[in-house]
Formats: sequence, C-alpha cells, structure tokens
Amino acid sequence: MMDNYAIADQFSLLAKLMDIHGDNPFKAKSYSAAAFAIEKLPVQLSGTPTEKIASFKGIGDSAAKKITELLQTGQLSTLNELVAKTPPGILEMMQIKGLGPKKIATIWKEMGLESLGELLYACNENRLLMYKGFGEKTQESVKQAIQFYFQHQGHFLYAEIEPYAQQIVKVLQENFPVQQTALAGEILRQNDIITHLQLLTTIPTDTLIKFLQDQHFNITSSDPHITATGPEGISLGFIPAGKDQFVSQLFVSSCNEPFLQAFKQNTDFNEDQVYDTEAAIFSKYGLQYIPFNQRELPANILLAKQHSLPATIQVSDIKGIIHSHSNWSDGLHTLEVMANACITKGYEYLVISDHSRSAFYANGLSAERIREQHALINELNKKLAPFRIFKSIECDILTDGSLDYEDDVLNSFDLVITSVHSNLKMTEEKAMQRLLKAIQHPATTILGHMTGRLLLSRPGYPVDHRLIIDACAAHRVVIEINAHPRRLDIDWSWIPYAMEKGCLLSIDPDAHQVEGFDDVRFGVISAQKGGLTASNNLSSFSRTELETFLQQQATKRK
Repeated sequence: MMDNYAIADQFSLLAKLMDIHGDNPFKAKSYSAAAFAIEKLPVQLSGTPTEKIASFKGIGDSAAKKITELLQTGQLSTLNELVAKTPPGILEMMQIKGLGPKKIATIWKEMGLESLGELLYACNENRLLMYKGFGEKTQESVKQAIQFYFQHQGHFLYAEIEPYAQQIVKVLQENFPVQQTALAGEILRQNDIITHLQLLTTIPTDTLIKFLQDQHFNITSSDPHITATGPEGISLGFIPAGKDQFVSQLFVSSCNEPFLQAFKQNTDFNEDQVYDTEAAIFSKYGLQYIPFNQRELPANILLAKQHSLPATIQVSDIKGIIHSHSNWSDGLHTLEVMANACITKGYEYLVISDHSRSAFYANGLSAERIREQHALINELNKKLAPFRIFKSIECDILTDGSLDYEDDVLNSFDLVITSVHSNLKMTEEKAMQRLLKAIQHPATTILGHMTGRLLLSRPGYPVDHRLIIDACAAHRVVIEINAHPRRLDIDWSWIPYAMEKGCLLSIDPDAHQVEGFDDVRFGVISAQKGGLTASNNLSSFSRTELETFLQQQATKRK
C-alpha cells in the first residue's frame, strides 16, 4: 500500500510535468500544493476512509479523486499519459538540481534538447546564454550538476543498499550451505557511498552462474569475476575464492589500497597463505584486531602494533537524541510523540531543535512561537520526568555569518545548533567567513552539518576543515556528525584530527519523525571509521552529564 510520501511524489511529478507541457497552470499549482499538504499529514491516507480524504486542508475534490485512484490501482492515469508523451531524457533532467519545470520547458521546446548529454554539450558551447533565464552562473551551475549526476550514476548510499546486499548473501548461504559467501570490498568496509557492490564466494563459477540465471539475473561478464545485474537493476560483482584462501581473500577485499599496502609493508602478509579466521591474521603479526570498517587509514596499523587502537563508539553508547525536528517546524510528529518514542527506545533525553525564523520554507519559529514551545516543554518535562526535553533550535547562519535571533532569544535555549541552509553556492573564502563568525558567537553550542553536503546529490560548499576544527576547539564548539545517511557530515576522515585537537563531536540524527531516530546507527558506523570513542561524543553523555556540560557552556555567554 502506498504511503503518504509516495503519493506526494506522484502529485509533485504530475504538477511539474503539467508545467513542462504548458498545461493548465492553476491545476498544476493545486497539485503541487496538494503534494506539500499530503507529505505533512499526521495520518496515512491509505488508512483514511475515502469520503474523508477531501476534508484535509490543502486537498480538494480533484486531488482526492486522484488519491483514491492511486490507492485503488497504484497508478495515476493522468500522470501516465503525460509520462508517455515526455522523452526519457526530459524526465531525467528533472533529477538535475537547478532545473525547474520552466527551464526544462525552455530546454526542450525552445532549444530542442532532449537528453542530458545534449544539454551538457550545449553548456560547453555556451548556448544556454542565448535564452531568457539562463545567465552565465546558471549555465555553469547546470553544467556542474549534470557532471555530478553522471559521476554518481549507479552509486548507492550505504544505508540504501545494505538491506539488499545482506539479502543476497542470505539467499546464497541458504541455497549453498556448504559454501562460504560474504560481503566484500566497500560494502564490507561500510563506506558512506558504495560504487561497487561485491561479494566473495567459494561457490563454483558454473554453479553460481546457473543459479543467478534461474533467479533472472543478467550475466554481463564471467572471467574471472562474475558481474550480474538483478531484476532490480543493481549490478553485483562476485569474487571467486577457493575454500583455503577464503579468509585471506576476505581480508584483502576488506582493505582499501593504501591500508593494504601499509599492512604488507609492516608484515610479511601473504594472501596465498591459509588462515582459519581473520583474527589469526592479526594474531600472527602481533597486531590488535582492526575491525572491517577501520581498514581505511594506514595510521590504524601503527596503533594496532602498539595495541592502542581505541574501542570505538557503539550504538548502545548513545544516551540521547540531539538535533530533531517536531511539527512545530517541518517535523512530522508532536513533541510528546517524539519524547515518548525516545523513552520507548531507552534514551534519557531529547534535544528538540526546530528551524529558526529565516527558514520560512520549513515553518521556522518566531520569537513568540519559541516562548509557546518552551512553555509546552516545561509542561512535558514535569509529566515525563526524569526524562528531559532540552530546549534547542537549529539556528540559521545568515549570509554575513550572524545568527538568526537576537542574543536574548538565543540565551533562552539550553543549547543552540547553528547551520547553513541558504545561499549554499559560496567560495571557500565566503564559506569560511560565514562559519567562523558563527563559531565565535557565544551562543553556538554545536556546529551543524559543517559542509552542507548531500551525498550523491550535492557536493557541499568548500571549507578548510582544519581551520574550522581549530576554531571549534578554541571556542568550545561541538562538531556535529549528522547521522542522516545522505549527509554524514562532518566526513569521518576528519574525526581523528578533531579528537587530536580536543574537540567534542556529536552523533545527531537530524530526525524529522520518530523513525529518523534509527539513523543514529549510520552516524555511529561513520564515526567508527574515524575511530570516535564514546567519551568524545556528546550524545553519549547521560542526561546529568549533559546538564553539567551545558552549565559549563553557559559561561561562554556571560
């Protein structure tokens, strides 16, 4: 059954295609408004009686009929008709950041371009400059967005591909119980982005090929590695291994190239040698065991030699949820629902950090609404004690680096998360000026998603990580590890430097609904890769420890 997000996506696509085709603009606008309303509904439409659907704010009779059609048939005939008369390349253009329906209509109807390849070529020849709405900056932005899109075709977020990969391993293990099969390469190391989905197996090649074909996989190569594409369109690479070499081959596949070379230089490791377990490899060379997802940085080998590789943070070390949004701004659930979900999951506190007033698109909080929210939090804290909701805000860092409220408003919060959400197209000089000024503000407790990146979607603005980390250390500002799988920002590779400088980090889910709390796991995985320990992570503080920390932080404001 379709959920609200899937229904909203269909309405949004319908509105955009109507605009591209020049259909009734009033209808297109109403469907776009319906998409926005559907996404924000507190109840699922699939469980709502048909006669009540039109009563929701933002959903009229026309939209209600289409919702009913979607729920009953899984399809929208009006949308199908528009898709059928839209070239595939035009549909693909809708994935490119910065290309709205009006610009796509110009590209298609006036420029005569019907594919991303043609559009990229046109950008290289400055052809876009001849058309209204396409200046030099827009053309360059479109060009970079297309190149970014092409670069990441066929790549996946770890969070997206992990269940599929594990299911493939499970199926092979169930069907070939006497053989060995395991995840390998990037997916085994739990990289943020998976560019090649690989599995290591002792299943004989001919047997594996026949099995895959019976499961409707398309075999594209088989010498020596098998490459197969499943019905879902996902490409898999199978690395063959003999039973005696399975462990050593698994170890090799688990290391990135710099780590493997450093390991060989520090030992006389021979991948043709027989090992019973991976632990035996490390034991043979007198090394502390290095987990799969820490086999990226060669420095970890030296720590393992000295048996000083620290025990990294675990999901069980997270004591509370920091950085979350409620329906006071752009979250789905009420404060009480989110607090109770935390209690159910065993957390000691919730830091509610709705958007600030400049984030008008996210229903950011005015000073008056902040006072109302704080009054509600006081009531809930009496009701839910000893659990505590901390008063916070995700405060926009404005273009000049100043914060979104006056000091008296900022001082009314228990802690302040400062983040950039607007005017993201910045030079490094501008980005640094903006971030450093916010870090220096006495009210800033946590610097949120440092680069603004969205993995596989947006590269983020350029920053000098070292200078920002140094500034955070100097001003006692915590650095967020945004645990949303599409952010994972700050990148794990900078965690060692941050810890070296004495910075606290904080694994925060940036949850917009209770289900988002589960993203903590992906933040932990990323943090483990950088060697983060629980003692260096703010969200591992108990409620009383966080209270003490915030009391100490309050001295910055005086």
